[in-house]
Amino acid sequence: MSSSLSDSPSPSLRLVFAGSPAAAVPSLSLLAASHHHVVSVVTRADSPQGRRGVLTATPVAVEAEKLGIPVIRSNRLAGSATELVQQLQPDLGVIVAYGGLVREPLLSAPRLGWINLHFSLLPRWRGAAPVQRAIMAGDDVTGATVFQLVPELDAGDIYGRMTATIGANQTAGHLLESLSGTGAELLLGVVDALADGSARGEVQRGDVTLAPKLALADGDIDWTQPASAVDAVIRGVTPEPGAFTTIDGVRLKLLDVAIARDAARQEPGVIDLVGSIVLVGTATDPLQLVTVHPAGRKAMDAASWWRGRDGAPALALTSTEASS
Repeated sequence: MSSSLSDSPSPSLRLVFAGSPAAAVPSLSLLAASHHHVVSVVTRADSPQGRRGVLTATPVAVEAEKLGIPVIRSNRLAGSATELVQQLQPDLGVIVAYGGLVREPLLSAPRLGWINLHFSLLPRWRGAAPVQRAIMAGDDVTGATVFQLVPELDAGDIYGRMTATIGANQTAGHLLESLSGTGAELLLGVVDALADGSARGEVQRGDVTLAPKLALADGDIDWTQPASAVDAVIRGVTPEPGAFTTIDGVRLKLLDVAIARDAARQEPGVIDLVGSIVLVGTATDPLQLVTVHPAGRKAMDAASWWRGRDGAPALALTSTEASS
């Protein structure tokens, strides 16, 4: 595909960009720096953040305002948001992790419709949490796909894709940050190809899997699973919604862990200090707790947290056990 940095750039398109989180910022920045014209950005409304509930703009809104691009704040791509986009008469709509669906009449408003940068190898992991679900499932490879939006969820023809290896210690946050950069370059190439007429869509092929949005309960660790599965879940829910377990009736957030392959096995859920490290038993190897966040305190290394307890072995409970 051609690039906007080539000697013969493609024709310039009027773009409307829809996105919200930090993962969408590299795409917006790259498109804004290209010869295409981002006429407006649609992003979710400011929302309360942190313990004090400070009303905060999305990362995409902050970036758009830095770039001097008009911002439409809306939690739904409908109603007044649709009317405003239609008035702009864009050539192409571009969406990256906006957090909502594009339906008619907005879907057909741009001359070339809408394209979506999705962080998976479609049709695997269609839905809101593809990076998280890929890690939690133990996938070795993922990537990014740019496709044409259609009414069915993440089902349109593919214009471009790239692959990436999932690192053994990579969290969802780290992987998404990496994919957001390489995915932005892929996206710009597709926009250029659509502009000059060289883009060719291919029908999605393969087994469809779904990646629904994560809930808090997805981070509640089941210690009866093998260590590799527990580790995958913890990395997949980090940083959001976060991994946790219940010990002595109090929730303990798990920020960083490691599989202790050389340690002696212990009963699932039993947590104890072995030598100088804190271990929790699983169905296979124990997991070492490296960094934890106790309720009402700051994040700390697990050994410091353990020293603040009475030192006796404890049992880490699942949500079902904790509520019974």
